[in-house]
Amino acid sequence: MDFEQFYQDKYPGGVPREVDLDKYQNMIEVFEQAVKKYSDRPAFSAVGVTLTYRDLDTQSRNFAAWLQNHTNLKPGDRIAVQMPNLTQYPVVVFGAMRAGMIVVNTNPLYTTREMEHQFNDSGAKALVVLANMADNAEKVVPHTGIEHVIVTEIADMHSPLKRTLMNAVVKHVKKMVPAYNLPKAHRLPAVLSAGGKAKFTPVDCKKDDIAVLQYTGGTTGVAKGAMLTHGNLVANLLQTRPMMGSIVQEGQEVVIAPLPLYHIYSFTLNCGIMLEAGAHNVLIPNPRDIPGFVKELKNHKFTAFLGLNTLFVALCNNDDFKNLDFSALKMTASGGMALTSDTAKMWQRVTGCEVTEGYGMTETSPVVTFNPPSAIQLGTIGLPICNTEIKTVDEDSNETPLGEPGELCVKGPQVMRGYWQRPEDTQKSFTDDGFLRTGDIALIQEDGYIRIVDRKKDMIIVSGFNVFPNEIEDVVISHPKVIECAAVGVPDTKSGEAVKVFLVASSSDLTEGELKEFCRERLTAYKVPKLFEFREELPKTNVGKILRRELRDEATQ
Repeated sequence: MDFEQFYQDKYPGGVPREVDLDKYQNMIEVFEQAVKKYSDRPAFSAVGVTLTYRDLDTQSRNFAAWLQNHTNLKPGDRIAVQMPNLTQYPVVVFGAMRAGMIVVNTNPLYTTREMEHQFNDSGAKALVVLANMADNAEKVVPHTGIEHVIVTEIADMHSPLKRTLMNAVVKHVKKMVPAYNLPKAHRLPAVLSAGGKAKFTPVDCKKDDIAVLQYTGGTTGVAKGAMLTHGNLVANLLQTRPMMGSIVQEGQEVVIAPLPLYHIYSFTLNCGIMLEAGAHNVLIPNPRDIPGFVKELKNHKFTAFLGLNTLFVALCNNDDFKNLDFSALKMTASGGMALTSDTAKMWQRVTGCEVTEGYGMTETSPVVTFNPPSAIQLGTIGLPICNTEIKTVDEDSNETPLGEPGELCVKGPQVMRGYWQRPEDTQKSFTDDGFLRTGDIALIQEDGYIRIVDRKKDMIIVSGFNVFPNEIEDVVISHPKVIECAAVGVPDTKSGEAVKVFLVASSSDLTEGELKEFCRERLTAYKVPKLFEFREELPKTNVGKILRRELRDEATQ
């Protein structure tokens, strides 16, 4: 779509249509200028410890030096990082990048089956894992190509005495660390100490070099690694920042970061945009603990909040949250799942701050569109960010007219290089003229703002996380008493969508409870079906394919 018909060289609020994408050559350059420019400013905080930009520079350098001098790893090798929002995360991720490694972001909630697939598919040679889930690593590592394991504990970035005390409480009093046996694993504090005594050799990363393998189901099938290059990540940072206008002030922002950094939304915003702006990122390791979350918020005069619909609802229903001081809050950004009008209005009523909604995908690093805070249109996903082309197409790939729904397609420097070692899947994901097919049905309004009206693919979004019916069905059908099944998404007030499974059982004594327990052992919690419906038969096409859409329509009526 040619947006010249709507705007000339600028969007509403003076946002430019184009920006210079050559400001940085790679994410390492972004990092290095930030730690130099804001050295004494706080960079990341979590569990009572704050790292300044200088601390982040030193510790990530130490980690990079250890990788270079104490392992056989080389630039281009993959290193899996599996931990929640802790200050160790940016240390490890930027350290790995500075050593030229490719970061494989790994969900800490993954089951052993999911971990094994991701580690083997990516060819990861190293793993950094939080001790709390190291028992799973013990089971998985022998079946992968991982040669080096680094274990970190929650309080590892504290001083030695406080670290020892806090980690002991977490392990022995709170019983949060299951027993594990990884005799050859290295401890992160020892790694950083040894790296501090070793020589660090800077690595020159090109724009087209892969920085991150970010796993997603894409438009279909099993989880695939989206190859996000340094150029992709740098571009998305530079494209999105102007959409925020003058709200983001260099070296002044205090940003609440409850969404996991291993998710591309938070990764780009907190480890990219806000890092480049010298912001103080306040990490929330467990946002599900609303009382604990609110208690932490009381400690900060925060200016920005990055969240999603379910989190906004949970916070606004908490009395202590309603009594917080929101006088400094200038920007609330929403992504990861659809923002409802009721939620947006409730958040503004409680905090006095409008929510600006954006849209993106793992494959686009992730931001595609954004509502400029000075020109928010509630109910839309905003405008294409700078240097981004979009169009909507019909089933025959013909561009649809203005105001008529079609599949949203995207072209821009933030679009992934492709799926890791999956050329056929990559080819299917692009149009003949090089646009990425998003699988989402959208319409472009007469003023250029975009609305998502439906989803072409069967993907289910639970609290901002992608859930793929094929994976759910593969697990459920493996139950000995299940003949056939189909998984669909249904509306849910808490998580946006929930997984519902329709099934035909071979035995009348099969219960919903038995199925849920079966799934809990094989799927991450947010993927476990919330609802089961037993049927005598499932609707099918004349060739025997189960009609998921028909079931979904039934379930959502």
